[in-house]
Amino acid sequence: MLNSDLGIKDILDNPKSVFYLLAAEEKEELQNHISLSNFKKNEFVFKEGDKPTGFLMLIDGKVKIFKEGVGGREQIIRMAKPLGIIGFRALMAEENHIATAVTLEESLICIISSEFVFSRALKNPDFSIKMIRKLAKELGFSNARTVTLTQKHIRGRLAESLILLMEKYGFETDGATLKVFLSREDIANLSNMTTSNAIRTLSTFASEKVIAIDGRKIKVLDIQRLERISKLG
Repeated sequence: MLNSDLGIKDILDNPKSVFYLLAAEEKEELQNHISLSNFKKNEFVFKEGDKPTGFLMLIDGKVKIFKEGVGGREQIIRMAKPLGIIGFRALMAEENHIATAVTLEESLICIISSEFVFSRALKNPDFSIKMIRKLAKELGFSNARTVTLTQKHIRGRLAESLILLMEKYGFETDGATLKVFLSREDIANLSNMTTSNAIRTLSTFASEKVIAIDGRKIKVLDIQRLERISKLG
């Protein structure tokens, strides 16, 4: 069970939290509109077509957001890390979710009532600007990923996905092993390729000494070469 008290402290006092920008009285009121939920690994946070239940923030753990394509094939469109906001586009647009969110490990998620966000938080100009910037950055990321996933070759797509995971989650204490352990299927779904192609390309990268593989653990041996493969596409 993840620590709920630390979760609330992160929401209010961590400078990386959008709610850090609220005034003291707004933070005090916010605590009356917070609920925290623990999720097991591989548990649905929400499904495509669901109505948003509130403003969701990941406090601890990792979450993938994916959309089903032709034939039910998944395409991972976002990866969330602690203090990342999940599903806020649907809430802000007053629409149902157009993607599905699933935990990659045990996770703690904060649910803040939409009533508080719309009636109180968005009246704070600093908070509103922060939210607009987040939406704008997500749009920019989505635009860039569209080009990557449709124009780069398999090697370039996979290299960029590994760089994305590196930038999103960082490394273990050895400074080389990615701090996220994805299945080969998830890596494929993140890179817009079949699982067999993902396995084959990972093996090629390993034989070229760009990475080392130990089960689901991936160690980056040559960051510069990985970046060059991604850039060349």
